[in-house]
Amino acid sequence: MAKDKKDAQGKRKWYQLIGDGYRIASRTYPKLPWILIGIFVGTLVVFIGSGILLDNWILWTISAVVLAPMFTMVALTRFIESASYRQMEGIPGAASAVIGRIRRGWTFQEEPVRFNARHQDMVFRLIGKPGVVLVTEGPVDRVRKLVDEERKQAGRIAPNVPVHALHVGTDPDQVRLAKLMKSLKKLPKKLNNNEVAVVAKRYESIRTNALPVPKGVDPYKVRPDRKAARGR
Repeated sequence: MAKDKKDAQGKRKWYQLIGDGYRIASRTYPKLPWILIGIFVGTLVVFIGSGILLDNWILWTISAVVLAPMFTMVALTRFIESASYRQMEGIPGAASAVIGRIRRGWTFQEEPVRFNARHQDMVFRLIGKPGVVLVTEGPVDRVRKLVDEERKQAGRIAPNVPVHALHVGTDPDQVRLAKLMKSLKKLPKKLNNNEVAVVAKRYESIRTNALPVPKGVDPYKVRPDRKAARGR
């Protein structure tokens, strides 16, 4: 009985989740309330105004009442997602947390394959239809050596497979965390499913020789601080 009561208390209602998301987004975008109000009111004005002009205001008003909340929720969802990415930027292993959302077509090792312990620069490796993709965290000039080392290894393991590098960060020559997934999808596809499996198997065979992750950094466990995101 006590357990059931505890489980019931632990389950958050949908409106509570929306409230949590709104608080996350509003910290990053202070003008969010006015933006959402503008979208809601703007939708009502456009649809009702169109209904009056077309002499069919009843149908258009019903559409406005239905679509105004929908458009507002879609916008809020986008702002929440963008704010979450922004709040993760700069956290070691944040790229791993984002890449971990990939559903199909990629093989991904969650721990870094190259690591600079002093600066906590990291290189993560993905294998997919574009070939081998190296996702880095850290200034481009500083991670170049790590990328070159991993490129050389890729040349030995899969010599004819393309190797790409995506540098995650906020500098002009880097990819913002929020655009990482989009950048991965834009890479040209060179391998078929069977070839991807073969390359992944070759890497898996040498995984036991991978560099250990230094103490104090566990990218596997890096996730946004949900308590902080909700506001303690």
